[in-house]
Amino acid sequence: MAASPAPTHDQQDAPSPFGPGVPPIPADATPEQKDAHWYKHVYQGDKVPQLTVRAVVFGGILGMLMAAANLYTTLAIGWAFGVAITAGVMSFVTWGVLRSLSGGRISQMSILENNCMQSTASAAGYSTGSTIATMFGALLLLEAIPEGKTAADVKSWAIPTSPIWAVAMFTLCTGLMGVFLAIPLKRQMINHEQLRFPSGTAAAETLRSLYSQGGEAIQKAYALVGGMAVGAVVGVLNTGEGTLKFLDKILHFRLPEQVPADGLMQIHGVKMQAMGFESSGLLIAAGIITRMRVCLSLMAGSLLLYLVVVPALVAADVQTPGSGWVKGATGAFSFDRSTINPDVHANLAVSGGGMFRITTWSLWGGTALMVVSSLTAVALQWKTIVRAFTGLGATGEGDSPSGQRSIEVPFGWMVVGMVPITLAMLFVQIVAFDISWWAGLIAIAMSGVLSLVASRATGETDTTPIGAMGKVMQLAFAIFHPGQIVPNLASAGIAANSASSSADLLTDLKSGYLLGANPRRQFLAQFFGVFFGTLAIVPIWFLMVPDKAALEKFAAPATRQWEAVARVLTKGVETLPESAKLAIVIGAAVGILLPLVERLAPSKLRPYLPSAMGLGLSWVVPFANALGFMVGAVVIFVWERINRRHADKYAVPLSSGLIAGESLVKAIIAMAATALGLMGMN
Repeated sequence: MAASPAPTHDQQDAPSPFGPGVPPIPADATPEQKDAHWYKHVYQGDKVPQLTVRAVVFGGILGMLMAAANLYTTLAIGWAFGVAITAGVMSFVTWGVLRSLSGGRISQMSILENNCMQSTASAAGYSTGSTIATMFGALLLLEAIPEGKTAADVKSWAIPTSPIWAVAMFTLCTGLMGVFLAIPLKRQMINHEQLRFPSGTAAAETLRSLYSQGGEAIQKAYALVGGMAVGAVVGVLNTGEGTLKFLDKILHFRLPEQVPADGLMQIHGVKMQAMGFESSGLLIAAGIITRMRVCLSLMAGSLLLYLVVVPALVAADVQTPGSGWVKGATGAFSFDRSTINPDVHANLAVSGGGMFRITTWSLWGGTALMVVSSLTAVALQWKTIVRAFTGLGATGEGDSPSGQRSIEVPFGWMVVGMVPITLAMLFVQIVAFDISWWAGLIAIAMSGVLSLVASRATGETDTTPIGAMGKVMQLAFAIFHPGQIVPNLASAGIAANSASSSADLLTDLKSGYLLGANPRRQFLAQFFGVFFGTLAIVPIWFLMVPDKAALEKFAAPATRQWEAVARVLTKGVETLPESAKLAIVIGAAVGILLPLVERLAPSKLRPYLPSAMGLGLSWVVPFANALGFMVGAVVIFVWERINRRHADKYAVPLSSGLIAGESLVKAIIAMAATALGLMGMN
């Protein structure tokens, strides 16, 4: 998963995607005619302010905040959310407030300034942090705990596989790689093929609505801001006691972090893992955006795991000598850690706190399902992959009007930019991750190819297969560097981060294209945004996750998936219990079957088929997460039936605000607790 998909925005096809008053491009237009049409009727870049200092700085600051929020959501639920629309609305509203406070002395940002700000924010808030929590998180989880120490003693900044300089350099270079790889893809996929990039199209429509001062657009903006306020309050109220001392002093009411069901969910006196309901708006909001199909699959899979599979596994373990289970004089079983035989592979381990470590077993089947289904879905899109390669060099820069050639980003910029990036990435791979120079070059070259595929998938479906891109690299490096876990994860991180960065920035370039922005100036905004994002995400990561114990408190489904795949590819499945091996086989089979069934099924039946991603995720996240998602899906289901118009208008902005508000506050609290703890003040 890893990565995570951005929300899809359903838009009705308009006569022209460029807005009212602009004639649509003829269906049979040549690439040259398309360029000439855009330059004549759409381009506004020389007439309207765009790349201004205030747009870049404000966008960079917003992106830094969104980077923290996305890092938290990745750790909490395994997803990162696109920030373009959220940042655009936040900028519009915040700038309006600043103008009011200044008595009108500050001028309003132009629509292209706001688009430039949005591009900077996306590069800072999404493109730089896609694999911080997954790749470096997996490396931290894999770090062995020294004899006589605890997980809290394994500091994230002190482990040899993740020195601070390597994290910073890796993040900067992969983010910049995505920016430069987007240069040739933009002309082919956006200018000439006119791929939709649904989120980019939606962002452009949102900005047009805001600047037209339409009442509905303003209401959506206030819904997003209101959702952020509510999310922030929930994030403070459900903060655990002892996290921040000053909060303990001022908070007289708290929401419980989780409403447990301990009495109902125990087997032989041992509690189920996270079998309750989390008092978080984050999960509910994510369920509202995700909708019923995925959430119902998530809930069904989780119920199957906790109510059927887990009891069967425990029943097998209690009958296995050396598994830790002993039978008392009354015939009742109890868990005694001192009776464990290290040569016996029990199905379900029991933590020191007396709780089944369910996802430690179940993630193998869930991961196999998600990985194989992602790869199968990519394979079924073979036409997309073929078009990605055959269409790349179809037209050259000389085919465009001379005026447009002067504003498009030249191909030479990519060549000049990729040389130092390649050298820097080679240095990081060789020195920090012990990757051979030749394998490092292959990783960089493959990242370019996978970025191409991921970008086209985003343009056509609005979903970036980041997880699948990373797994392709992991499979390759299991051959190049067999048995070595760090090169395996590092290569996957390069592919995933550069692919997600390139696809996300093309989404922003689509917005700029529809609004008539200057491509070179938008490219520079994205370039600057990577530096803002790196400056923020690296210290945020080490503050939010100071040690292995802090990371283990998160569900971190995407991180654990990366860890699991790396373990299997480097150590072999023989270290797993037989039941986990069977779960891998079954998960892989279901991962192949579901995409095939979805492809062959009539379109009317597809919305009712189980979601492969939802089923796989249900065995990777705790039950409480699945329940939170399901509550959100039920909320939007009921809302749409009570008032479909209001649900369509407010659901996405309100949910986006809840996610941004709670995750941002939670990230700030986590960082503050770490910083104050280091200074001995908490």
